[in-house]
Amino acid sequence: MLDVDWGRTTAAQRRRLVAESLVAAGRSTALIPKRIEVPLGDAATAVVNATRAHSRQVQELAIGARFNALDHRVARHIVNAQGHLVRDEYGRRLDGFGREATRVVASGLERGWGRSDIAGELESAARAALIERAPFYWEVVASAFIGQGRSFAQVSSYAEAGVQRYRIESVLDERTTHICRFLHGKTFAVADALRKFDQVERLEQPEDIKRVLPWVRERLDGDRLTLHSAGVSIAEVVRSAAGRRDEVGEFRPRIAVEGLGDAGLGFPPVHGLCRTTTLAA
Repeated sequence: MLDVDWGRTTAAQRRRLVAESLVAAGRSTALIPKRIEVPLGDAATAVVNATRAHSRQVQELAIGARFNALDHRVARHIVNAQGHLVRDEYGRRLDGFGREATRVVASGLERGWGRSDIAGELESAARAALIERAPFYWEVVASAFIGQGRSFAQVSSYAEAGVQRYRIESVLDERTTHICRFLHGKTFAVADALRKFDQVERLEQPEDIKRVLPWVRERLDGDRLTLHSAGVSIAEVVRSAAGRRDEVGEFRPRIAVEGLGDAGLGFPPVHGLCRTTTLAA
C-alpha cells in the first residue's frame, strides 16, 4: 500500500496513505493474540500443573492432585492477560511505525529519492516495527507469563491447604536484584494475595494490569539508590550486596511491610526475568 510514487502526492494524500496502511496492518496483527491462545493455554496448564505438583511433593502441602476451581481461573487469567499485553504491544508498534513511515517519506522526498528507494526504506521500517524483535524481549515476556502463573498457582495451593501466610524466597547469587534481596524472607497473608488476584482477574486494559502489578525500578535520588514502583518509593539501598552470594544487603524501608502487598509486591515477578518464588511460612 505504501509502494506509490510519493513525489506526485500532496501532504494530505501522504497522511491518508500512511493512515490507510496502519489500518491494514492493524487488521493483520489483530489476528496474532487469537492465534496464540491455544499454545498459551497449553503452557498455562503446564505451569499450573507443575506448580501444583511441586506444592504437593516438595512443600508437602495437603492438597489434591487435580486442579481446583482457582487453578482453572489462574490458567485462564494468565492467557487472557498475556493476550491483552500482546495486543497492546502491537498497538504501540503500529503507532511507532506510523511515525517512522511519515519520517521516511518526508526524508526521502527531501533527498530526492525515487519510488523504489522510499519503498525499500518503508519495508525495512515495517519489518523492524512489526516483525523483528530481539530474543531478549520474548524471553522477558515468557518469564513474566511463567512467573505470574506460578505465583498465583502457589497462592491457590496455600489456600487449599489452609496455609495462612507465605514468605518470599529469593535466589541470592551474583545476579540477584536489589528488590529481590529486599523482599527476601518477608511474609504475606494468603488472604491478601487472593484478594489481589480477584482484583487483577477483572482487569482487561494492559495499563491497569501494570498499575496493579507493577515492576520495580531503580533510580538515583541524589547520591542515594532507591527502589520505586508505580510512583511509590519502596526502599533506599543503604548497603548494596549486588554481585555477592548469600547476602541481602541493608535497606531503609520507605513503606511498611503491610503496604507492600497493596503496592503489588506481595508475590513475584517484581521485575523482568525475576527468579524469586514463594514458600509456605
